[in-house]
Amino acid sequence: MDAILEDATIHQRRQTLHKMTNGSGLGDAYSTTSDRIREQRGNRVKLGMESLMWISCSAHPLKADELCHALAVEVGTTDLNIDNSPSTRTLLSCTLGLVTTNEKSSIVRLVHFTLQEYLAAHGNLFATPHTMMSEICLTYLCFQSVCEISTTPGSIPSAMPFLHYSSCYRGFHARDDVTERVRC
Repeated sequence: MDAILEDATIHQRRQTLHKMTNGSGLGDAYSTTSDRIREQRGNRVKLGMESLMWISCSAHPLKADELCHALAVEVGTTDLNIDNSPSTRTLLSCTLGLVTTNEKSSIVRLVHFTLQEYLAAHGNLFATPHTMMSEICLTYLCFQSVCEISTTPGSIPSAMPFLHYSSCYRGFHARDDVTERVRC
């Protein structure tokens, strides 16, 4: 949207919009926006890029609270610091319009399917996504608060929304290119 609004005249805006809707120019728009994400200040870069990584590389669509918990995990810690969990609004802000959330289902997703294609074609945007995701899942599973959960079926507390994903998909992320720390 910003790329369109940067044009000075209505004619130029229509041309830019036409290029984008025909598929050409989307790569440039995504590239420009990912550059802008990396130019943000402080931890906003990390939050924006890791959000894109999780959404584009996850085994299934994540709900906003699952993603926020995944982003709050610090590898090497013994429990989740809930104060480290970003709000959905902050997450969306840091991704500069490339991520949206469905209000009914609370699923976070990329703004357009072509963005998934762009991210897959530009694998260098994320250093080792599956290794990182596997480490985060394993760290979450080893949290003291997770270890103290009752083993009774259906007893997963709602305060641990990332537990199901991390327990079911850690292996998915650990299949390729993982560090010795996450290899079991």
